[in-house]
Amino acid sequence: MIAEFGHFALILAFAVALYQMIVPMIGAARGWPGWMDSARPAAMAQFLLTGLSFAALTVAFVTSDFSLKLVYENSHTAKPMLYKISGVWGNHEGSMLLWVLILALFGAAAAVFGGNLPPSLRARVLAVQASIGAAFYAFIIFTSNPFLRLANPPFDGRDLNPLLQDPGLAFHPPFLYLGYVGLSMAFSFAVAALIEGRVDAAWARWVRPWTLAAWMFLTIGIALGSWWAYYELGWGGFWFWDPVENASFMPWLLAAALLHSAIVVEKREALKSWTILLAIMAFGFSMIGTFIVRSGVITSVHSFASDPARGVFILCILAVFTGGALTLYAARAGQMTAKGVFAPVSREGALVLNNVLLAVSAFVVFIGTMWPLFAEMMWDRKLSVGAPFFNKAFTPFMLALAIALPLGAIMPWKRAVPSRAIRPLRGALIFAAAMVLLVFAVSTGRSAIAIIGAGLGAWLIGGSVAELIHRTGKSGLSRLLRLPRADWGKAVAHSGLGVTFIGVALLTAWQTEDIRVAQIGEPFDVAGYQITLTTVDEVEGPNYLSTMAVMDVARNGRHVATLRPEKRVYPVQAMPTTEAAIDNGIFRDIYLVIGDAQKDGGWAVRSYVKPFANWIWAGAILMALGGVISLSDRRYRVAAGARKRGSMAAVPAE
Repeated sequence: MIAEFGHFALILAFAVALYQMIVPMIGAARGWPGWMDSARPAAMAQFLLTGLSFAALTVAFVTSDFSLKLVYENSHTAKPMLYKISGVWGNHEGSMLLWVLILALFGAAAAVFGGNLPPSLRARVLAVQASIGAAFYAFIIFTSNPFLRLANPPFDGRDLNPLLQDPGLAFHPPFLYLGYVGLSMAFSFAVAALIEGRVDAAWARWVRPWTLAAWMFLTIGIALGSWWAYYELGWGGFWFWDPVENASFMPWLLAAALLHSAIVVEKREALKSWTILLAIMAFGFSMIGTFIVRSGVITSVHSFASDPARGVFILCILAVFTGGALTLYAARAGQMTAKGVFAPVSREGALVLNNVLLAVSAFVVFIGTMWPLFAEMMWDRKLSVGAPFFNKAFTPFMLALAIALPLGAIMPWKRAVPSRAIRPLRGALIFAAAMVLLVFAVSTGRSAIAIIGAGLGAWLIGGSVAELIHRTGKSGLSRLLRLPRADWGKAVAHSGLGVTFIGVALLTAWQTEDIRVAQIGEPFDVAGYQITLTTVDEVEGPNYLSTMAVMDVARNGRHVATLRPEKRVYPVQAMPTTEAAIDNGIFRDIYLVIGDAQKDGGWAVRSYVKPFANWIWAGAILMALGGVISLSDRRYRVAAGARKRGSMAAVPAE
């Protein structure tokens, strides 16, 4: 009965979304306040109904209701409770229900916190948001119904994909969807502004917090996925340029560009057309990611489904919304004239360079991701584009971005004198040079990646500190503490990028890998550490069987850690997984993987010493923290004073 209730609530949410899509839009066109105001209760009702539907599905998973086909295919009575709950979104149908729940959540948040928006703009934003929801409600109800019953319920289920039975993967999809779907708000604001014919500083101030929140969640989601891949897959890497990894990375890059270009619109009323285009494309690439994961056109370890019919449906949604928005953009773009004039060497010019580098980087990733599909469609050739292409084609743009960020952040608006702009960054230059010399001394005879990456990371961190000091002037500490939180957030986020640069560069250049057959009781050396395979035992888990090794790690005769890598087999799905054992440290990780028993005795063992690995995720945490600090700035959280700017009629409505 609960499942039928959830299905009915989902259908009602679809009906409410259709109402919210049509009535407020007509009210905004006709100037009818009642019709426009109805968007707010509709958005909240839609969220409530979708939440009830999601709760009903969650109850079915928690209680192991195997009369539901989805629960039968993705759960098991012996599965731990955390994975029973995460099993709700660990499949195609449930993940799409989470998708529309988050979409409705953002719509309801806009209804609650959008009281300072002009009524017509708010009505149009909520109507566009509802139209996206209506399309995906239809997709779920007609092609991906999570509430289908089985005529003869089995006693137990098929279990969740073992790779997804991990804490990192339990939380990775919700954060990723908060980022993916959060960009729908920027899209809705862009389309509403195009319909209304108004794009100005106030619009940029309103759209920035939504974009910042989405970017922040996307940062956390990508970092969680990278961390999971690092310790769960047993390959010892943190990024593999997998198509689905790229699908989340592309909107992250475009969202970062959108955040920076919106600053120019807000401060100088320039780059209006470009900012609108970025808002459209950022969400468009989010939907491309949804298509890649669920269509089966590209093989990936992350794929949820491989149903071409569903893929065509999503492709139609993508074409309608992205194509429709771009058509509207083409009709309006010529009218969005820029008011601010600036010299190439200025903060505006630096932000333009920032946008170009981020957008081109996203395009490079898109080409590398989709080129095998294009080649097969056009020339019937099967190609593989791997890490070498991305490393060579993508890295130069990131290096240029790292050089430009501190310079652009410290330049004045409108016009800058290069010699004066570089003066406050002398300390950052010295810090970066010292880092280069230090790394050079350690890495003589090794790759230049460590030297370049560490230097640029130090430049980013030093530049962020130098910018804060520069903004205080002669006031000192008292002025520093009174700086707006948005300035602190920007400095923390840019420093986080620098920390990630250092982590990636030093890990890539300095890591040590050792693959061997280890005998029980016989120590072996890896990068100065003595590792001993002590025992290998068979262990039974709640829903798996494990071959668990006990390995002691010592250095110069001193005990460092005892690690227990595992090789698990989940009997229900007959699927093995590798559970790496990691001794985490600030400056290095010791990473051990146990393999198969060998015929001539011993066990296959893969050992890594990974310098500065945790700096990669520490940098991501700092970037997300920077977003949180900026969102706590009241000016951006509620767009304070936006109405006082006067009329929004930067572009006359037609």
